[in-house]
Amino acid sequence: MLFSEVAESFSRMSATAKRLELSSMLAELFRKCGEDLRMVVYLVQGKLAPDFSGIETGMAEKLIIKALSMISGSGEAEITKDFVESGDLGQTAGNVLKSRIQSTLVPSELSVKYVFDSLMKIATTAGPGSINTKISLYEYLMMNSSASEAIFITRILNGKLRLGVSDATILMALTEAFSSKEHQEAIEESYNFHPDMGMIAEHLREGDLDTILQTGPEPMIPCRVMLAERLPSVSQILEKMGGKAAFEYKYDGLRTQIHMKDGKIRIFSRGNEETTANFPDIARAFGRTFRCKSCIVDGEAVPYNPETGELYPFQVVSQRRGRKYSIESVSQEIPLTVFLFDLIYLDGKPMNRMPYMERRKRLGKLFRENEDFKLARQLVSGDEPEITEFFHQSIADGCEGIVAKNVTDQSTYRAGARGWLWIKFKRDYQESVSDTLDLVVIGAFSGHGKRKGRYGALLMASYNRERDVYETVCKLGTGFTDETLESLTRIFEPYISRTKPANVVSKIEPDFWLEPVKVMEINGAEITLSPVHTCCIEENNGEGLAVRFPRFTGRWRQDKRPEQATQSREILELFQMGKNPQSR
Repeated sequence: MLFSEVAESFSRMSATAKRLELSSMLAELFRKCGEDLRMVVYLVQGKLAPDFSGIETGMAEKLIIKALSMISGSGEAEITKDFVESGDLGQTAGNVLKSRIQSTLVPSELSVKYVFDSLMKIATTAGPGSINTKISLYEYLMMNSSASEAIFITRILNGKLRLGVSDATILMALTEAFSSKEHQEAIEESYNFHPDMGMIAEHLREGDLDTILQTGPEPMIPCRVMLAERLPSVSQILEKMGGKAAFEYKYDGLRTQIHMKDGKIRIFSRGNEETTANFPDIARAFGRTFRCKSCIVDGEAVPYNPETGELYPFQVVSQRRGRKYSIESVSQEIPLTVFLFDLIYLDGKPMNRMPYMERRKRLGKLFRENEDFKLARQLVSGDEPEITEFFHQSIADGCEGIVAKNVTDQSTYRAGARGWLWIKFKRDYQESVSDTLDLVVIGAFSGHGKRKGRYGALLMASYNRERDVYETVCKLGTGFTDETLESLTRIFEPYISRTKPANVVSKIEPDFWLEPVKVMEINGAEITLSPVHTCCIEENNGEGLAVRFPRFTGRWRQDKRPEQATQSREILELFQMGKNPQSR
């Protein structure tokens, strides 16, 4: 397949934000791909491989600018000026190619495979001479590209494809192209257990639906974590759970999924990124503690004071994530205990369809508790006063609250899904908005007064999974330290967009549009109807929902992808709770 066909489809997709149109365009493209489908699917994701492979597209902006300068004969300052004006390095590459094509030869035709292989070489080349190799590979691609092809090749390399499609829309398109809607949910579940879009696409194209439907947890392949719903009272939780449930402490740490197979250990975040290098102490301790041949366990890594046993808040453990240097010394300064609460796979057998209490029982038999690994503290009960006391004890012990888990035979492990099998109850539910919200930054406003010369406020959005868009829910301007305010411009500079991102729905026009990438935790006073915000606007007769008096908690959710942020329907549920005094 020619890459020009892919670029043409990408161009049409860039012109719409309607999910059904995007899905149809993708389905049409996928049907044409033949054996190139796997590569095209990765490129649509803006990737070259699934996240857990550790292969990242990437070429520094300075190198791309240098290469474009060499191709065009223009100075790097001139190329940089064009980039600053357009805000899109891909568009700058397209401008360079338009000028070149008008004055030189028509470019050669590039195949999808050639482009993909070249991008892979750029991503994986390392060591002495690697910079020159990367520049040469990129130059050759550009010199044989049309302006349209250059735009999307450069955007993929720059990590900003800007198509506005999520994994959910891609899965919808693959189902439309090669299967039927009746299998949509099962295909999504398979992807949640084995998040390799290329593999799913290949099986669908070959008509091998059975393999997809049988896909489950597999050691060394991270699955998406199971999530909890929320309710504002213990009595409502018991009613929903049929009068009895297993209640566990809700620890304030990093969701940690640990895999072991044939003596090798890998650790993954809730976003399916490998974090083993950041937590060598956990990996070593796991090898000492667990004696099974293979397993996948789910838990929460929590920092603690070894002298007092006191649990520290999330901000402390977040200092460990993403760190490249002084890992060993930091691990001694910030020791961790992993509180385990689920077993997903054990010695060649998936555990996900086994009832929760049986999974928990088998987990408890796998190891002896020590300073490194403990079982999440649990109470199985249907007695409201007893559960309420357990809740208050969890707060006293430094936790966020409790999570109720279904104890019937229906209590399977549902990767990446919410449902009423798990329900969280946090101390925040006793206050203001019942629970903190993880919102996506989609815009910024210039500061005034003391904040002049930097961002003064941010435009925040929730994620509407059904429509695959981000909907505005508040302007955030409080809760920032002076240090945070100083850093906002630097943090968001790589994500500035000259136009509104295609997957953003907003009536408000910020001073700077930002690609929906960064997730921040906020709390607020209440959820109200709003004529200016777009969260759940279709569900409220043209009025959106907004968070009143939002405040940044100081917690950047680096462990969450934007599509894992608080969903619009969750905010609608919180609004409906607030409208009903009996639910408080």
